[in-house]
Amino acid sequence: MSSRPLIDCRVASSRQDALTRAFVHWSWARAVLHNGWWLVTSVYLVVDAGLSASQIVLIGAVQGIFALCCEVPAGVLADTFSRKWSLVLSQVLMGTAMVTTGLVTSFVALLGTQVLWGLAWTFASGADIAWITDELDAPDRISGVLSRTARAQLTGAATGLLAFGALAWSTRRDVAIVVAGSAMLLLSLYVAARFTEHNFVPARSARWSTSWTTFRRGVSLVRRSPELLRIFVATFLINGASDAGGRLAPKQLVDLGLPGRLDPIIWFTGLGVVALAVGALALRIVERRLDGEHARHSYGVAAAVGAVGTAGLAFAPDAVGGGVALVVVSGIAVPLTRVIAMIWVNARTTSDVRATTHSFLAQAEYLGEVICGLLITLVAHVAGLPVALAGAAALFALTAAIMRRPAPA
Repeated sequence: MSSRPLIDCRVASSRQDALTRAFVHWSWARAVLHNGWWLVTSVYLVVDAGLSASQIVLIGAVQGIFALCCEVPAGVLADTFSRKWSLVLSQVLMGTAMVTTGLVTSFVALLGTQVLWGLAWTFASGADIAWITDELDAPDRISGVLSRTARAQLTGAATGLLAFGALAWSTRRDVAIVVAGSAMLLLSLYVAARFTEHNFVPARSARWSTSWTTFRRGVSLVRRSPELLRIFVATFLINGASDAGGRLAPKQLVDLGLPGRLDPIIWFTGLGVVALAVGALALRIVERRLDGEHARHSYGVAAAVGAVGTAGLAFAPDAVGGGVALVVVSGIAVPLTRVIAMIWVNARTTSDVRATTHSFLAQAEYLGEVICGLLITLVAHVAGLPVALAGAAALFALTAAIMRRPAPA
């Protein structure tokens, strides 16, 4: 009996393991850099650049609009030209935006750097999942890989908060920002060197026509799939609730009265690290229930947890109770629903439109942030923070109800 098939299986398994390690390590490093960078940048915009609240909100709105418009074209280009080089381009643009943020303080210049940063993400969202799915070429392993990647991103985010927070404290905020951006630029070399692309066939001719065809195929796939439409609606609602709730949570905790012995930035950094650790643990515990027939139930439960946690934050008696509620939402509900949605979409799309379909999912996230987020913010101005947070809790509850409905026959 020939041992050739056994050798081939071992070689294939070894290659899959190497691809998985490269992808997980890259995801962890990217999370370290962009989360640490954003922690320092969020303070830099207020303290060093002196931006007003309206200017900060305007930056977020313009960034979201650009990302919303560019998300699907970027996904189509990744499906048509190259997933790997789309990721390299994303890293280069992202690193450039991060570095230049630390070099300028004017509103117009910072608006430009933040828009470029948002644009950079559109070239990576969808392309990263499409790349690892097709290069791994192991449907039985991909859900586990994506779950492991999500855990790595959470631990990387916690590492980034601690590392770059300490760097900014010990040196200067602009120095920490430039260091993070420079490291992100170097990370593009890692992608170029370690990421292969053996299982992707780019369009050889009439590429722009092929891009349009790819877009239409993606739209057709989503329209024919009630389950894809369900997860897009759920993503729209839950992302709007979580984004608005996350933006309002610091104000709510301050109003409830944070203990005065510690600087508020220490409180929020600590809460962020605890939430990330809880999220990594939660993903580990429910890893086997994130796909297949369990996914819909797990998503519904996570959304219900988000509803309870957000309601707890809205009506917490003090800052400690509000902090616990915030950890429940950001550590359990948000990461679980995002990972399940990613796996859900990935399992129901095809290789030729995989990045495009993930870009549609990202668009649902952006639309939720813009539409639901603005409505909840309006409620906060009219009726106050507790009522606005109760509205966010209602969106979580509505999502849970949608996911409890049985799948169509």
